[in-house]
Amino acid sequence: MEIALPLAIGVLVAAAAYLLMARDLPRGLLGFVLLGTAANLTIFAAGRIGTMTPPLVAPGAQALEAGAANPLPQALVLTAIVIGFGLASFALVLLRRAHAEFGSVMSEDMQEAEPPLAAAPPAEPAPTPPPARPRPVPAPAALREVV
Repeated sequence: MEIALPLAIGVLVAAAAYLLMARDLPRGLLGFVLLGTAANLTIFAAGRIGTMTPPLVAPGAQALEAGAANPLPQALVLTAIVIGFGLASFALVLLRRAHAEFGSVMSEDMQEAEPPLAAAPPAEPAPTPPPARPRPVPAPAALREVV
């Protein structure tokens, strides 16, 4: 179990990266869902996976037992699953609307959604550098003696 979980997380992240690089929007959405699943498994693994007692406080006790599982990662993962499901559902509805509007779910076919390119202003010529100052010429030796 200690080896299988990191391998599963690695495979999920690799598959998510592959799908997110696609120009097809449903594949990108699926990659986003896989990346969220990998993040959830990472958080869950941080809470010590193993055979532990459930995180329940016994009647009359003030705290959890010594070998009880940590309830915080479980609560975080449960919350992340709910939020991820809602976000994926919203994105799926947006994809359906985009398909109905543009007739395609490929990002390259949705050029109508992009604003038109503005005409670039004419390029100004580069300023000419000032002329180089001539180097001073040393005076001849005969003049130096006179002064």
